[in-house]
Order: sequence, then C-alpha cells, then structure tokens
Amino acid sequence: MTGAEMWEPEAAELVRPYVITKGRGLPDDAQLSLITLVTAAPEEGLQRPTRLSPEEQRLLDICSAGYLSVAEIAGHTRLPLGVVKILLASLTEGGYLLTRAPVARAPLADREILEEVLNGLRRKFG
Repeated sequence: MTGAEMWEPEAAELVRPYVITKGRGLPDDAQLSLITLVTAAPEEGLQRPTRLSPEEQRLLDICSAGYLSVAEIAGHTRLPLGVVKILLASLTEGGYLLTRAPVARAPLADREILEEVLNGLRRKFG
C-alpha cells in the first residue's frame, strides 16, 4: 500500500456558518441580546412548515418548552452565538417565535427606610 492509498479524505462534519444563516447579518443587540427571552409562538392547530432548515427546526423544538434566554438556547444547540441570533431573528420575523425583553431589575430599597424599620422593630420587640 502506498502513501496515497492510505490517505482518505475525511468527511467534513462542520457546516460553515454562512451556509446555515444563508448569508444574513447579525440583528441589533436591542432586538436580541444575550438575555432576551424567546419562546415558540402558539401553533393554533397548524403544523410547522417543512421549508425550515434542520437548525431552525431544532431551535423551534428547544423554544417550545417555554421561555429561554438567547444564551441558553445557544448553549443547547452548541452553535456559535452569532448563528443562533441570526436564526432566532429570522424565526421571529416569520412569526414562529415570540421574544420578550428580560424583566427589569427591581430598584434597591432606600437604606434610610430600612434603618427606620429596623429601629422600629427594635423598639417594639426589644
């Protein structure tokens, strides 16, 4: 056996990101940030169209369980974050997904009010 016969080209398991995204660009961070929550839109008795790519179908399956953040979805798919954001934006525009901005942080309580409450409790209960 010669060296040329021993060498076999390996099958490429990696699909290039621009093939998966069909050349689309990244959405704005205001549209889809890492903590934007995503879920599948109600199907209303309709079946999913078959024209979606396997990656888009998988994203719909993941999102059908409930609200997940973009970062969590990317972790489940093991695809690059940019690819996931592009696919999620496309599915959202197609009406397959719903997005929701994350819940805003609650304002911190005023320290003076907390001290007044603590002092009042100490006076009442010793």
